[in-house]
Amino acid sequence: SMPQQLLILASLCLAGMCPSPLRLPTATPAPLHYLLEPTSKLVHTQRGGTATLPCVLRVLPANYKVRWSKVEPAEYMEVAILITNGVHHKTYGPLGSRARLRRSHRYDASLVISNVSLEDEGRYRCQLVDGLDDESLSLVLQLEGVVFPYQTSHGRYRFNYFEAKKACQEQDSRLATYGQLYKAWTEGLDWCNAGWVLDGTVHYPIINSREPCGGRLLLPGVRTYGAKDKLKDRFDAFCFTSAVNGRIYFIRGRMNFKEATQACRNDGAALAKVGQLYAAWRFSQLDRCDGGWLDDGSVRYPITVPRAHCGGVPDPGVRNFGFPSKLRKKYGVYCFLGK
Repeated sequence: SMPQQLLILASLCLAGMCPSPLRLPTATPAPLHYLLEPTSKLVHTQRGGTATLPCVLRVLPANYKVRWSKVEPAEYMEVAILITNGVHHKTYGPLGSRARLRRSHRYDASLVISNVSLEDEGRYRCQLVDGLDDESLSLVLQLEGVVFPYQTSHGRYRFNYFEAKKACQEQDSRLATYGQLYKAWTEGLDWCNAGWVLDGTVHYPIINSREPCGGRLLLPGVRTYGAKDKLKDRFDAFCFTSAVNGRIYFIRGRMNFKEATQACRNDGAALAKVGQLYAAWRFSQLDRCDGGWLDDGSVRYPITVPRAHCGGVPDPGVRNFGFPSKLRKKYGVYCFLGK
């Protein structure tokens, strides 16, 4: 029965094996009369790209408006982006400044977002208002990207929620959503330290069950600690980044941190941030066996083709030497040159 199924799901979640956020069954939405059902409700894009969210009318009522908004579940609110009456339109807020109507024909109220940012990912609503009649459809904008765990130079479990959010932003990324972390786990992310995600909950993704990470008996999955105190509780962060508008490159040498910074500046570039290195690894297949300084003082190197003498780990990834002394003259540097 349904109550028994929910009890089983709840017990799995409490054991840290929740397959995805628990959702109660919802009523079937009413059929659309004015709006066409889109062929797909999921729109994929990358940071910096242009995304089109489809919304097409079947008929044009006499006095109607179409309202586009972004649903922000963490803030329990919807933010208006654009309102049109078919002739004129008005945009609202920072997102509205990058939004326009596609208008490929007179029934077309699709929304076009240019220069997509990491914060644009999420659920959008196209709402038709015609007097007392009101119907809407929702679409999801999903960015292609990569999730990476992040901790401070002082070791693990040093961030409260707000510090974790700031740390990701400083590394050209943002706190990952639970959905992004779950997808990263399905793609192989295995990390034994718990970290904050965007909705204020704390999780850690495990592929290979082992003693220090909840024991061998628990199944692989995204283990969850649930919601935590955003000010008092301290964990690592799971950050999400997407494509970058620029180039990451390596300068060979045996430099300390100050010399590495100057080497990038000599090219008119800057030290690469951790999120930028992950983006170059994921989207540009950057592959180097050389440890290099990054903006946060860590030393890392990206491997797309694993080989024995490059860390010996069988899976692709960004390897981390941690945070050596900034005076140490041993490493090259990864620079970022924006377009």
